[in-house]
Amino acid sequence: MKRRDFIKGVGAGSVATAGVVGGINTASAAKTIKWKMVTSWPKNFPGLGTGANFLAKTINEMSGGRLKVKVYGANEIVPALEVFDAVSRGTAQMGHSGAYYWKGKHPATQFFTSVPFGLTAQEMNGWLYHGGGMKLWEALYDKFNLIPNAAGNTGVQMGGWFNKEINSVDDLKGLKMRIPGLGGEVLKQAGGTPVTLPGGEIYTSMQSGAIDATEWVGPYNDMAFGLYKVAKFYYHPGWHEPGSTMEAMINKDAFNELPGDLQVIVRAACRVANQDMLADYTAKNNQALQTLIKKHKVEMRQYPDDVIKKLHSLSNDVVAQVGEYDAISKKIHKSFVEFENNVIQWSRVSEQGYMKSRAL
Repeated sequence: MKRRDFIKGVGAGSVATAGVVGGINTASAAKTIKWKMVTSWPKNFPGLGTGANFLAKTINEMSGGRLKVKVYGANEIVPALEVFDAVSRGTAQMGHSGAYYWKGKHPATQFFTSVPFGLTAQEMNGWLYHGGGMKLWEALYDKFNLIPNAAGNTGVQMGGWFNKEINSVDDLKGLKMRIPGLGGEVLKQAGGTPVTLPGGEIYTSMQSGAIDATEWVGPYNDMAFGLYKVAKFYYHPGWHEPGSTMEAMINKDAFNELPGDLQVIVRAACRVANQDMLADYTAKNNQALQTLIKKHKVEMRQYPDDVIKKLHSLSNDVVAQVGEYDAISKKIHKSFVEFENNVIQWSRVSEQGYMKSRAL
């Protein structure tokens, strides 16, 4: 009888402890969790859309299939510029977009995509991961029930497509240009009219004359949209977006429901995707640029120095104004500017110094 009681006790203990092995809840580990990722990009669009696909694939594989993320392009579930709200309210657990699209939610969101004449991709990652930027981004998104993550970067973008040459600041006056974020605010101060459009609407808007000019990303993406068919001049440099971070926003409730190891996997996958997208653009932009110039006879132009100087001056005013919006905006602006003033000293010695020597 003692032996039978012992066996029963062991059996009961096994049931009580079943599902907990090495601190991991095996019952949770065996469960397949399904997430939706809505994006601001056309389905499978090169660079941006494929970057979202890469992130989902990485999460799926790193989790061993325990967390399966399905990607939806713009307008498949929600329109391109409604991703923020969809993830905030839980319609989807995850979104892939650019934070500057949400300036209507809070102006300081724009700091987390790109600041005109601001940080490059490498510098941006430095600020986010080791300069306090991520903590500020998380604090900003917290009231929206969102957790932000950097999940891609385009690198320095191009300056835009025009059907007339830009020879002076006066040529920007009255210009209707698709240009979002802080860059759009700078254009407005220069006398232009900024228009925010999702990528999928740019071509038809240029074709119809609804806008006079547009920026999108760079040669790799711009060629994919066929923008060379609706504009003649291709300007550089991309003063408005020197290192544009793409975001993977996560519904906070959905994230908190994940086991701890899956939370780590999601965050780690975002960092991998952040690096991979930049590598993708770096590898493919020049090939696309040469095709635009040699095959499609695109005329590349450089912004005149006086135009750049004026835009830079206006940018300083615009960025400072956004930094005064409220208490958290002041913190973000202060952190960004202090990091930029510090890192630029090293960038001049290292990156800029090397590029100059390589050109000799």
